[in-house]
Amino acid sequence: MNEKKSLTVKDWNDEDKPREKLLLHGKKTLTNAELIAILLRTGVKGHSVVEVAKEVLASADNRLTTLSRLEAPQLTSINGMALAKAATLMAALELGWRMQGEISNDKVLILNDSNDLFNYMSPLIADIDHEEFWAIYLNNAKRVIGRQRIASGGQTSTAVDIRMVFRGALECKAVSLMVAHNHPSGSLRPSPEDKHLTRQLSEAGNLLQIKLHEHIIIGLMPNGQTSYYSFHDEGLL
Repeated sequence: MNEKKSLTVKDWNDEDKPREKLLLHGKKTLTNAELIAILLRTGVKGHSVVEVAKEVLASADNRLTTLSRLEAPQLTSINGMALAKAATLMAALELGWRMQGEISNDKVLILNDSNDLFNYMSPLIADIDHEEFWAIYLNNAKRVIGRQRIASGGQTSTAVDIRMVFRGALECKAVSLMVAHNHPSGSLRPSPEDKHLTRQLSEAGNLLQIKLHEHIIIGLMPNGQTSYYSFHDEGLL
């Protein structure tokens, strides 16, 4: 083991090299560090590419969701991480989020409850560093017929124009809607403003006969897991 550590990856047995291991035994046999090492391609003097990959993971508490939130300056501060490597890693992680979004879009076309809405919207807004507010428009069967970003703001708040929410609903002839926004801090506790906005949306929907079924707050927890708060499940809708 110590002998392997003193060698570069090029000197390892083929079955131990990340790329060759993937091709010989399949991608599921690789650790997260080995998969990242394939993206990074080369190490740095005194450290193999796998060791660099392990340091990258350690900087994010060994959680890929946390790693996906790191920006280039944070990644390039790690020994062996040049700007090109940081860009490659960021691109790969973003593709992972987008793939998850495609899966959600394919599987969750009908939104029956808060969990459906969370699975549908989490890949889109869970890991961003600013607040965004989205409206999802539904037909009579609760099938998604439209989705619109209503507002994008700072790290602690964003201004929502209720008229914009219902203009989108009227344009796509929705009979109901759900809304979602994120808290970049990871705290799922609704603010007084969140509660007030929910009441306003519900009242406006009642007047227009476009029912507000759900409002959720999505957050990325300190442990790297995503979760949500449901106004409906908590009896506030």
